[in-house]
Order: sequence, then C-alpha cells, then structure tokens
Amino acid sequence: MSAPRTAEPAASPLLRRLAGERATGALLRDQGSLYLAEGRVVHAESPAAPGVDVLLTAGGTLPPQGWQEALSLADTRHGVARHLVDSGRVTAGELEVCHLGALFDAAFFVLGPASGPTRFRYGVAHWLGRVRPVAAEAVARETRRRRALLDSIWPCPGLDTAPVVRRPPAPGQRVTARQGALLRLADGSRTPTEIAWALGRPSFHTLIEVRRLAAAGLVESPRAGPAAAPDPAPDPAPFPLDHPEPDIALLRRVRDALEASL
Repeated sequence: MSAPRTAEPAASPLLRRLAGERATGALLRDQGSLYLAEGRVVHAESPAAPGVDVLLTAGGTLPPQGWQEALSLADTRHGVARHLVDSGRVTAGELEVCHLGALFDAAFFVLGPASGPTRFRYGVAHWLGRVRPVAAEAVARETRRRRALLDSIWPCPGLDTAPVVRRPPAPGQRVTARQGALLRLADGSRTPTEIAWALGRPSFHTLIEVRRLAAAGLVESPRAGPAAAPDPAPDPAPFPLDHPEPDIALLRRVRDALEASL
C-alpha cells in the first residue's frame, strides 16, 4: 500500500521564494519561527518542540549549568553554538546532530497547516549562531514526509493536540521501556507535546509513539470521545516492559541529517 499523499506545508511557497532570493531573516508563524541565512534554514524554534537546550541537557550531553554558562559568556557575534564547541562543553558532531534534530522537530510545527498567517522579517539572526544550514526544500520535504508517516500509523490528527490518557493493556500486551515512560505521563491532562517536554524528547518522535500506542489501544483517541480519568496505577506502572531499545531518537536525528545533505 502506498503512503498517503500529504499536502505541502502552507508556508512552502514563501519559503521557496525566500530561498530563491537567498534571503536572511526570520519567517514567523503562530507555531514558531524559521531562521534563514542566505536562503538556507539555520535554526527553527516552536513552543510545541523542545529546543536544543532541552535535548542537550535532558540527554545528559550537557549539564544545565553548562548551558547557562554558554548563554552568559557567549560572544554575541559568534553565538552560543560556537562557545559550546570552543569551550569543550560539547563536540561539534554532538551539537550538529542535536541541532538538526531540534531544527526538523520545530519546523514540523512551524510549517503545519494550522500555523496561521506568515510574515518575514529581513535581517534577523538567531542568538544560537549557525551550526549547519539546511536547504529550505529539504526542510519542507521532511515536513511532508513526517506528516505522511503519522497518518500512515494512525490517521487521527486530533490526537496530536489533545490530552491523552492511558488504557489498560490487553493480556500479554507488552510495551518498550520508552513507551512505558510515556504512558506513565499519559494521565488525561497532558498533550503529546507536553509529554515530550517532560521527557526531554523531540515532539515529533513522541507523536509517533502516541499514534502507535493509539493504534494498539493503549492510549485514548479523541475519536472515542471524552476519556474518563484512569484509575490510579501502582508504581511501577502496570505495563510489562520489553528489553530497553536503542536510542531511536538519536538514530532518527542522524538519518535526518543525512537526508538533509542530499
């Protein structure tokens, strides 16, 4: 079965024009911003997606005080990114992989269909500084791919923005350690993106897991109507866990970086 076709992001025509102009500045939408330098995307941020700081510190790559030090001591011309590498806090490779993951994660929301009006402020630069510029078309293409992937797993976009609640597993039904951590936070009050922030994980990867869990009947879908609050669960959570899986988030970010370079 072929993957469902997904419409191009609403801001793509403007993004293509800005890329053709080799424009520098910030593309602003309700769900965040894309920063361009000479027509290439150098950074993205969205309130729906944890930023580079969260991904670096939550993953243990950088202690929180190291990030705060970079913010206070970074040269305003070179930016925080250059300071992190020059000070030895992180390697260039670690920062690049994390930055690309955060960039594509935020861009997914910035270019989403419900992001409202679009405007561009010429000449604006982000304080992080350049890490690895990405072609604007690669960002738009990856956004389309991600949206199609979500719909192929469980075609229920409303699940991405509604609070989710865990459901009792069927006899013998098992989840991974990563899914178990997510399910413990699916208490009916948190949306998938709020769970991503709490776990320090990219939001898109959390949306993937939530839709997989919905398909498996382990979280409540908006299609089923309002969900009642779950019964209090003992600690540890009542979900049998498989052996821990590899760091899928890191592997996907590496893949994203390779795709962006094509």
